[in-house]
Amino acid sequence: MYIKKNIFAIIGSASKNSSNLKLVQKIAALTADEFTINIFENLAALPHFNPELSIENTPQVIIDFRNAVQQANGIIICTPEYIFSIPSGLKNAIEWCVSTTVFSKKPAGLITASASGIKGHEELKLIMRTLETIFHNDTTLLINGIKAKVDNNGNIKDEQTNTALQTFTNAFIKLVNNN
Repeated sequence: MYIKKNIFAIIGSASKNSSNLKLVQKIAALTADEFTINIFENLAALPHFNPELSIENTPQVIIDFRNAVQQANGIIICTPEYIFSIPSGLKNAIEWCVSTTVFSKKPAGLITASASGIKGHEELKLIMRTLETIFHNDTTLLINGIKAKVDNNGNIKDEQTNTALQTFTNAFIKLVNNN
């Protein structure tokens, strides 16, 4: 009997109707036979990072977040770029995990979908490399001009983006299954 792998997907956007969420929902549909994807889209619920609470007296919501990362067979981070960087809520969530090894050796799929996204994508890869996640070029994806490429129902209108997302998804499946 095949047991589906558990994937924890973190949405970096604070918007309730974000293109990033729609992309991860599309990936969830494409990988339904392989993965169970738990989508975390409420970064605003996490308290502001406090290093004094990172090891002792850690808030329960942070313990739950860390456990979700730790227990996952792989992670996906899908985020926009805000002012040439990753959004503050995403950075905050990651900072809560720095004092742990929950991201270490974890297969990762990294997507930046934004108006431009170039600098934010570079930063995301640098941060996740620092935390020792496992990813390669095929499990990272930069989608420029996302608003024009995904409709309100989550359908990808651009064939090149659709192909790139499929390539990313196939590479991520392979990465997770080989670890």
